[in-house]
Amino acid sequence: MLRRMASAPEGTPERALALKALHESPEILRLVNVWDAVSARVVAGLPGTRAIATAGHSIAASFGYPDGGMPLETALAGARTVAEAVDLPVTADLDDGYDEPGETARRAIGFGIVGANMEDRLRPLPEAVERVRAVTRAAEQEGVAFQLNARTDAFLGAGRRPADESIADAVERGRAFLDAGAALVFVPGPTRREIIERVVEGIGRGRISVLGLPGALPAAEYEALGVARISYGPLPQRVALRALRDLATDLYGTGVVPEDTPSLN
Repeated sequence: MLRRMASAPEGTPERALALKALHESPEILRLVNVWDAVSARVVAGLPGTRAIATAGHSIAASFGYPDGGMPLETALAGARTVAEAVDLPVTADLDDGYDEPGETARRAIGFGIVGANMEDRLRPLPEAVERVRAVTRAAEQEGVAFQLNARTDAFLGAGRRPADESIADAVERGRAFLDAGAALVFVPGPTRREIIERVVEGIGRGRISVLGLPGALPAAEYEALGVARISYGPLPQRVALRALRDLATDLYGTGVVPEDTPSLN
């Protein structure tokens, strides 16, 4: 029996259960990643938004850090800013969980975060599994059905190797992470239908999430294949920055700010 946490913002356990229901729905959960309060509010204001996900890469870039290189306090502060800006369930990118992943999750829960991505960085499997268990134990102690989207870098961190090896690695790690209490297994990298089919077959329908990269399948096709969740990582920020770059280029020429520019900030 989970005990209710006293220190988290009111409604945190309920938002965690809402995110859990979205993960378990037959409809794929589409998450447009954000990186600060204003981007979170813009996305949260759209009719199709059911939950909010932060992009660690984008938060890091906003503070001048490389992806995977921002300090813990910066990551937590970025996630907290987003959580306090919206009333929806928020899942945060917490990189690899840092030195004490259980404590990192506990602190995130303390300001209303109800789920997280955590990378395995291809650590030895027993070590990676124990880090997942640390997060799930902390969440149980805090009384929150925390939705850990345990990421495996089987397709990203192993260099060039045959697809069969990456698939087998992703399946082994994914099953182990689910057994340790993760809600989903995040498998970024592959975009080919036949690879996704084999990963879903190995881990289970409704148990994996993917990254919507350029050239990837449409979300509806991932849904038909049994994928539970799709997110877009740093891509929304890149699109926003391209718009800024293009506007600035135009303004340095003969352009003016378009009259139909909305007041989103």
